[in-house]
Amino acid sequence: MSEKREGVIEVIDFHKSFGNKKVHQGVSFYVRKGECLGLIGGSGTGKSVLLRSLVGLEKPDRGQILINGVDVAPMGENELIEIRKKVAYAFQGGALFDSMTVFENLAYPLREHFKLSENEITTKILEQLQEFGLEGSEKLLPGNLSGGMQKRVGLARAMMMHPEVVLYDEPTAGLDPYNTKRIQESILSLKSKGVTSILVTHDMPTVYAVCDKVALLLNGRIGEQYTIEKLKQEPAGAMSQFINGESA
Repeated sequence: MSEKREGVIEVIDFHKSFGNKKVHQGVSFYVRKGECLGLIGGSGTGKSVLLRSLVGLEKPDRGQILINGVDVAPMGENELIEIRKKVAYAFQGGALFDSMTVFENLAYPLREHFKLSENEITTKILEQLQEFGLEGSEKLLPGNLSGGMQKRVGLARAMMMHPEVVLYDEPTAGLDPYNTKRIQESILSLKSKGVTSILVTHDMPTVYAVCDKVALLLNGRIGEQYTIEKLKQEPAGAMSQFINGESA
């Protein structure tokens, strides 16, 4: 139990249904500071629903969602504003504003939440673009970027407020090996700074590359959970079947 209390993220007995469809029926897990949890499972098992719930975009029917010991599940929109400064959501497609340049996309959260001069904003954005290997892209519109660059810009924007937690929703889906490696390097760089994260993905090589542990969603619960070291040695049961494509 002492390890559990150290969790920056704790999900306890999470239940969620949509109409008659029960998606989650008692999901529980925790992630400690600086850890990356890989959350895997078949299509329709509710992986993205869990991520969205961590920032209040979905509400559980029952259960708790603790961020640094504070339950965000019952919070209203005003309270969630402060949570969303600490918990960044890297959406699957980047979720960039199509009519805004890369610079304006990254400036948006700074202008919304901080009182900074335009010079300060420019300095922060150029530093962020350099860190994510996006130098020279600030004047481009999202439509002029490759899919890999769009995802990296989305991740750069998510990090503009230096959150404590980052939630990655399929960050490498559809990417070539080069851009997949760039995303992996960005995740590892953020981990090295103490950022806590959850990675929802079907990309097992990325799970092995960046995660500390992996949990399998199965039949509305966490079916199995392994550290990456243990997973490399002897995955068994449902986890082995999923990894080897033997179960959905």
